[in-house]
Amino acid sequence: MTTAPMPAYAGPSRVFSGMQPTGGLHLGNYLGALVKFVRLQHEHECIYCVVDLHAITIEHDPKALQQQCREVAAAYIAAGVDPKKAIIFVQSAVPAHAELAWIFNCVARMGWLERMTQFKDKAGKNAERMSVGLFDYPVLQAADILAYKATHVPVGEDQKQHLELSRDIAARFNSDYNAPNFFPLPEPLIQGPGARIMSLRDGSKKMSKSDPSDQSRINLTDDADAIANKFKRATTDPLPLPETAEGLKGRPEVENLVGIYAALADLSVDQVLGEWGGKGFGAFKPALADIAAQKLAPIAGEMRRLLVDRTALDEILRDGAARADAISAPMMSQVRDIVGLWRR
Repeated sequence: MTTAPMPAYAGPSRVFSGMQPTGGLHLGNYLGALVKFVRLQHEHECIYCVVDLHAITIEHDPKALQQQCREVAAAYIAAGVDPKKAIIFVQSAVPAHAELAWIFNCVARMGWLERMTQFKDKAGKNAERMSVGLFDYPVLQAADILAYKATHVPVGEDQKQHLELSRDIAARFNSDYNAPNFFPLPEPLIQGPGARIMSLRDGSKKMSKSDPSDQSRINLTDDADAIANKFKRATTDPLPLPETAEGLKGRPEVENLVGIYAALADLSVDQVLGEWGGKGFGAFKPALADIAAQKLAPIAGEMRRLLVDRTALDEILRDGAARADAISAPMMSQVRDIVGLWRR
């Protein structure tokens, strides 16, 4: 006797993503996430979160955290995310995230989490001194996604392993509780150039706000002079720009700068090299700085305006939290019934 195939998830297509409020948003955040968030809101139902529960898994300043949440929300809006079209809110304002994370803790397996390479990278030799929250971070991430039954998640290559864990948890919940296709198995969305922007000082490392050198990144709030100075000092090599993408192999810093130019100018790498191949960095770097300044100046200005009017920004976040809760709360009622928990 053959078993009939399980029907596919029949719920709505929905995108979820989040960004940590740890301060100092930079060009990597803009090109790797914010540009995609803006594009996706016109193609999908989108939910964008400021993940403050994730931020407290490491040492943080409690007095600064709420303002850092506002800064991320302001960056979403300044980059072009429309809070009337997409949902923008702060994670801890919606109870489903923490509640579902605990239920998923009882579904996930230790071996799954022990294989997560990001924890090993962050903890290094100090794993025993790290918080349980940092180790358990991917389970909360799964709860973030599945609290809205999101079907798609825009991710970089470094987050694909965490998304695979979300899929494993969803599948295990569906199986353990005999709830076929209750949760979807979310798919990754990796779109376009600029998905992984590297340090201006070391092309083998991701651009990061945790890098001690401010010269390693372009901050969203840097002015034109700072941007020009940082690109001028960016690590390259003595050779001119190659004429084809093949020539970028083995030149990670050059590949990074060309990729940034392509992403900012909305061109392919081949188009950039068609214009700049054979030329030196003395001409290329100022041109790259000009494009970056033109793109980032309006965003920085709008972020400043939004942060001045804190009342209006907080109202956007309260409205977003109410809309997020309207989706996640009924889903959590179903989860409690499925698991057998006491009804509220």
